[in-house]
Amino acid sequence: MVGWVYLSYKVKGVGMKYYECENGVLYCENCLDTMARMESDSIDLTVTSPPYDNLRDYNGYSFDFESIAKELFRITKSGGVVVWIVGDATVNGSESGTSFKQALYFKGIGFNLHDTMIYKKGGQGATGSNKAYWQDFEYMFVLSKSKIKTFNPICDRKNQTKPRKKTESQGHRHKNGEKKGRRVIERKLYGRRLNIWEFHVNAIITKHPAVFPEQLAQDHILSWSNEGDTVYDPFMGSGTTAKMACRNNRKFIGSELSEEYCEIAKQRIIIETSQLTFDLE
Repeated sequence: MVGWVYLSYKVKGVGMKYYECENGVLYCENCLDTMARMESDSIDLTVTSPPYDNLRDYNGYSFDFESIAKELFRITKSGGVVVWIVGDATVNGSESGTSFKQALYFKGIGFNLHDTMIYKKGGQGATGSNKAYWQDFEYMFVLSKSKIKTFNPICDRKNQTKPRKKTESQGHRHKNGEKKGRRVIERKLYGRRLNIWEFHVNAIITKHPAVFPEQLAQDHILSWSNEGDTVYDPFMGSGTTAKMACRNNRKFIGSELSEEYCEIAKQRIIIETSQLTFDLE
């Protein structure tokens, strides 16, 4: 944001910097190279969607999942979060199960599986076997390193009852057998959102094959981080995570192998930060 002092990202080397600004830095390289230069316990939040099961052609690139998972655990702060958005291919009538295998691997190396959320891809068309119900979602695994530090719940689910305050008995007893007192409960107009989120893909023109919605990235950034925190995306793609980090006063670090996608991300970040500057003047 305007007025920020340029920040150190706890990176030991220069790396293949493709673009940097006062909000963050984008590296055109393998994410393992980027993370190798990061100090342990330096990232507040990672929001990413890897190129899983060869469902899309990401300029021919693949990735070393296990090495990346271990590095994400190392660089994530205690209490920090990794949001891993992934689905499964169906091959010869059988789903791959890659999503579950990856979630279990994350647990095996020390992450907590804090929540298994669903991203419902509204209005995008459905895929899958002709002899099964159409697939219309991806998993959003929310992984935490030890006890989660930050949760800012989004409350946009309208309650069925009108806002009111009521007093009720707590219904339990203390260890000595005495009844607990009464408490005042305030029911508000809007309650906490459920863990199935539906989004439409952004109406933007890009050559990237799998852009996830800006609102999806923003809502995870708002939920699991605070202003001034650092958000990382090891598969930056067209730059959605970086763009929404800028919009919400977070710093960003991004890694992307494809120079073509880096250029798309760079232009989106420039437009976003220019708009922020204009709004503040």
